[in-house]
Amino acid sequence: MAILPVILSGGAGSRLWPLSRKAKPKQFLPLCSDKTMLQDTLGRLAGLENVLDPLVVCNEEHRFLVAEQLREIGVSAEKILLEPVGRNTAPAIALAALYAREKLDDPVLLVLPSDHVIADIQSFHEAIRQAAKHVNAGKLVTFGVVPNKVETGYGYIKSGEELTIAPGFVVEKFVEKPDLLTARKYLASGDYYWNSGMFMLRSSQYLDELTHYRLDMFVACSDVYSKLALDGDFGMLPTELFMACPSDSIDYAVMEKTSMSVVVPLDAGWNDVGSWAALAGIGKSDADGNVVNGEALLHEAKNCYVRSDGRKIVLVGVSDLVVVESDDVVLVMDRKHSQEIKGLIRDN
Repeated sequence: MAILPVILSGGAGSRLWPLSRKAKPKQFLPLCSDKTMLQDTLGRLAGLENVLDPLVVCNEEHRFLVAEQLREIGVSAEKILLEPVGRNTAPAIALAALYAREKLDDPVLLVLPSDHVIADIQSFHEAIRQAAKHVNAGKLVTFGVVPNKVETGYGYIKSGEELTIAPGFVVEKFVEKPDLLTARKYLASGDYYWNSGMFMLRSSQYLDELTHYRLDMFVACSDVYSKLALDGDFGMLPTELFMACPSDSIDYAVMEKTSMSVVVPLDAGWNDVGSWAALAGIGKSDADGNVVNGEALLHEAKNCYVRSDGRKIVLVGVSDLVVVESDDVVLVMDRKHSQEIKGLIRDN
């Protein structure tokens, strides 16, 4: 079974401002290792069987960033599809599926956002192998992260009937980000998983389900794809037609509606690095819980995240802060407010 990695690289990463900017969002930054998050996403595919060259979907203004970062790690793209504007994940995956069905003999798509962290690569690969069994049985798979704490920042998936062909469950329902009390109930029940935003599905079947549940989107994406212009590594999409395409996530457009949806548990040290607090949570901390990247001096400081790209940062007698220094901005905030930065930044 041929597997086509579809790497979604169109996110803005605005919660990681001021380092993540419109011109260079978080997936193109080395936030968690010496490689960028996009490069780490591609690198963790090494060792999987029957994997084709990846297809990357990104904003057209990032085309050369993507091409250069792939070149740096020696990865050849099947194609880099360039979105003129963002239209969420359902159209992006539909265009990848249309390309794959026509050009690559209908492979299985492994849909991966380019800005996640996965610590346990072996467990990640095993979950993919098990998911492939469900895909071969005609299912559309979403990977549900096994929760290890109360978390209100993620959507959840409630599992239903357990399946026997491989580890996995019928999806009973998708639920929005819960309040604290509800999140505690989800964790205690053992029936809920974090929605990872990663999927595995056959190209043709996804298009069939999209046709059934969102015919308007399928028709719009088909019109866009019919005008796809190939230029070397790049696939350019017509701006006006793409802007007319409905915008929706794969969760809402297909996965919540189809009867073929399956959740495969993933316990592999996953993190979507959706905020500075999340990044602090996966960093190496000192005895006082501080995580430091760059030059800093801390005295009587606890549970702080400090990142400096130049100037020395000094913290004295403080706790639970995020301090980030870039060329033109210094951000200082309480860690518990790290999700709120997105609402403050209009032009990043």
